[in-house]
Amino acid sequence: MSKNLDPQSLKAWSEDIRQKGIKLVLTNGCFDLLHVGHVRYLESARSLGDALLVALNSDVSVRALKGAQRPVNNQEDRAEVIAALQCVDYVTVFDSLRVTEIIRRVRPAVYTKGGDYDLGTLDPEEVEALQKVGTEIRILPQVPDRSTTKLIDRLKATRGG
Repeated sequence: MSKNLDPQSLKAWSEDIRQKGIKLVLTNGCFDLLHVGHVRYLESARSLGDALLVALNSDVSVRALKGAQRPVNNQEDRAEVIAALQCVDYVTVFDSLRVTEIIRRVRPAVYTKGGDYDLGTLDPEEVEALQKVGTEIRILPQVPDRSTTKLIDRLKATRGG
């Protein structure tokens, strides 16, 4: 069974798992160059429920958020790598800059973001959608000195450019 879910099927899928009593955790992000910070974050997110859905920014939305040089890995590769993690139950790719529509479709029990965010820096539209569907918002700690940007900077430094 594939872990990849089409965004259009999310509403019916989430209603089915909710009826089964499964506590769904949702997170989202680019997950461009997977590193230990990502893995620990996803494991921590998964521990908050019975199933973890990762909403992955598409290549189009990553470029809009991070610039023309990103993503390093295309969305198909990123989705496959994320789906291969034992802690990840499902992956869906979305094109918008914000995960608001996914939130509305899946109505997760818990929504997580990394420690580089706080309740004041989360997108207000996303927070409103989360509150409207009764989702618990959890900010999970970052792994110090672990980020895709720092990894890219280190790679550039090692090759002199």
